[in-house]
Amino acid sequence: MIETTPEAIFHLKTQDEQMKAAVDRIGPISREMNEDIFVALMESILSQQISGKAARTVWARLLSITGIVTPDRILECEDALLQSAGLSFRKVSYMKRTAQAIKDEIIDINRFPMMSDADIISELVKLPGIGVWTAEMLLIFSLGRQDVVSFNDFGIRKGMMKLYELSDLSKEQFMVYRKRYAPFGTAASLFLWEIAGGR
Repeated sequence: MIETTPEAIFHLKTQDEQMKAAVDRIGPISREMNEDIFVALMESILSQQISGKAARTVWARLLSITGIVTPDRILECEDALLQSAGLSFRKVSYMKRTAQAIKDEIIDINRFPMMSDADIISELVKLPGIGVWTAEMLLIFSLGRQDVVSFNDFGIRKGMMKLYELSDLSKEQFMVYRKRYAPFGTAASLFLWEIAGGR
């Protein structure tokens, strides 16, 4: 689980009055994690540009085909069989190329726990179909990193704009707030998503 720890909550409340009010209103938050980085990568590629409901349906079909999701199982499956789960030709290509890169240890995901956030992002964006936002979400929800606030995430930007009553948000403004949250940016992200959702 990724959680807003007491230490994170105390820090956010002492650094920012608006965030303090939101934290008091919302209370502690916890979210599920998927510590299998390869599975998380496959899910992220699969879910691009489709609804959450559609992604869950396609994922269930994929699991019925593969049984388990590992680099070997993805590579063993014929492209047409993977496409029959509801995957586009491009997504199948991304998934197979990612699986091959990880199997060949061109990208060594087993080293990620020892690497910095910036180095992990740099490695992940080498993979086809993986951008900075996806890498940042993997930092949070697979690796449990504690200081991630994504400018590339619409929900986080929306939450920040609502919290500070802004009509626009520049990268420079974003970084001012982001620095206030450090080193507990991930907890701030969890609160900002809640604020964006209307809490």
